[in-house]
Amino acid sequence: MKLTNNTILITGGASGIGLGLAREFRKRDNQVIIANRSKHRLAAAKADGFVTYDVDMADAASVRGLAERVIADFPALNGVIQNAGIMQAESLQAGDSAKIQDETVAINLLGPMRLNNALIPHFLKQKSAFIMTVTSGLAFLPSAMFPTYCATKAAIHSYTQGLRYQMQGTSIEALELAPPYVQTSLTGEHQMTDPGAMPLDAFIAEVMSILTNNPETQEILVERVHALRYAESKGIENYNQQFKALNDYMAAHRTV
Repeated sequence: MKLTNNTILITGGASGIGLGLAREFRKRDNQVIIANRSKHRLAAAKADGFVTYDVDMADAASVRGLAERVIADFPALNGVIQNAGIMQAESLQAGDSAKIQDETVAINLLGPMRLNNALIPHFLKQKSAFIMTVTSGLAFLPSAMFPTYCATKAAIHSYTQGLRYQMQGTSIEALELAPPYVQTSLTGEHQMTDPGAMPLDAFIAEVMSILTNNPETQEILVERVHALRYAESKGIENYNQQFKALNDYMAAHRTV
């Protein structure tokens, strides 16, 4: 992946991992465009000097409109980081969680796929382009407390593999960033100060180091996510033990 002189759209880019990446790519002489659905976060990003657009990733028309507006305003657009997502706990025994499921699938899975549909024809015309999906270590070793979130991230991992294969021989690189548990507000404000989560600054620094030192990498994996990413590769017994340990720990420390 080329790290300079790109024009990059980052969804969910006004906070957390998205904003951290936006700031780092801006430092490297990239034009960075932030899309988000939170008006107050967009206002803060705009005050920080970013070009911003509002988008509802759960709404197909909003997603297509975003692509059309950004391409019209920035014809040099050649990269997207599909970072927007939500993560909500579900109790599958307690009652109907269809609302959470519908919203999570729409934002986390259909949103990136729809945005890619709208951007790929434009990216194919560029000399070099990239699509980076943001999945999760939980795509590989899921948390039972967040079943739909984990399912969407596993689906995006699979989708990215298909995308990468189909983009062979074109100008488009398909990358996947799979974070561990990071100090962001994804599951609530408590996560931002949870000592069990990886500090955001450390995560962003390691990601940029990987991209700098391994420009041909396709999966961007910080050291802390390796245990999740490779759990199954060590055999089903190891996987089952890690799955139980992770979910027993979460069950003991959190309630849905």
